[in-house]
Amino acid sequence: MRVLTGLQPSGKLHLGNYFASIKQMVDAQNSSEMFMFIANYHAMTSVSEAKILRQNTLEAAAAFLALGIDPEKSTFWVQSDVKEVLELYWVLSQYTPMGLLERAHSYKDKTAKGIAANHGLFSYPVLMAADILLFGADVVPVGKDQIQHVEIARDIAIKFNNEHGEILKLPKHKVDENVATVPGTDGAKMSKSYGNTIDIFADAKTLKKQISSIVTDATPLEAPKEWANCNVYNIAKLFLDEGAQRDLQARYERGGEGHGHFKMYLNELVWEYFKDAREKFEYYCNNAKEVEQILSQGAEKARKIAMPIMQNVRTATGIY
Repeated sequence: MRVLTGLQPSGKLHLGNYFASIKQMVDAQNSSEMFMFIANYHAMTSVSEAKILRQNTLEAAAAFLALGIDPEKSTFWVQSDVKEVLELYWVLSQYTPMGLLERAHSYKDKTAKGIAANHGLFSYPVLMAADILLFGADVVPVGKDQIQHVEIARDIAIKFNNEHGEILKLPKHKVDENVATVPGTDGAKMSKSYGNTIDIFADAKTLKKQISSIVTDATPLEAPKEWANCNVYNIAKLFLDEGAQRDLQARYERGGEGHGHFKMYLNELVWEYFKDAREKFEYYCNNAKEVEQILSQGAEKARKIAMPIMQNVRTATGIY
């Protein structure tokens, strides 16, 4: 089974990136054919400075390697190193009804948040479809907010196949229901676009500041507290097994501790969980040439899969 996913290098990685996507990728390496790419073309919808985009791309690669992506087990590359994705993006655009894109939730949500509307943002789902279909992915792990994009990829592939035969494989989405949407510090979905993240590789001072900013209610310290809808609890539980979750719930219910105590507990959880990854991240950041070599080898592997599929598309559509 071929599993494919990608993440944008549009800023520092946060807990939402890790629990909604990266952890699934790392876990899938031992049981699936894992394809994972850094979506730098997609990042251009939110990052306009060349220096920052390049730096973010290399830092993202260092972060993924530090968090457990194994280039010996996975095909790991940068999106722009496989140029066929843009060619397929243009071909698929001819099979994408305007109404399909106009119904895309992500575009509406981002423009509602004040992100400038442009063609790149609007056609984002078509490029994502090209990412998926170019490599014959069977499964695409996503958060709930990205399910529609996989469905759009399927719709486009069906329309293409109806005209040209069974050339493009229809992907399926996979959602971990327990962590499909990771809450941010304000309770909304954790996202760099919303400025509500807790960064994986933040220094101790920054991490404490981010966790301290989590929105909580004003229940008095001595009173029992509601844990089910508490932003601190809903982030902390991602790090805990069932027994530890019950223990934390009991602390909420008996009172005597304020939300500040639970924030301190969460800070300790996050800091300890990523201890080894922080050390590896620092190593890769200081050895950029090694990272670039890994990405180059990954792109070569990815192209070997992409090129036959793209050739079939060219033949079917008459591209010389």
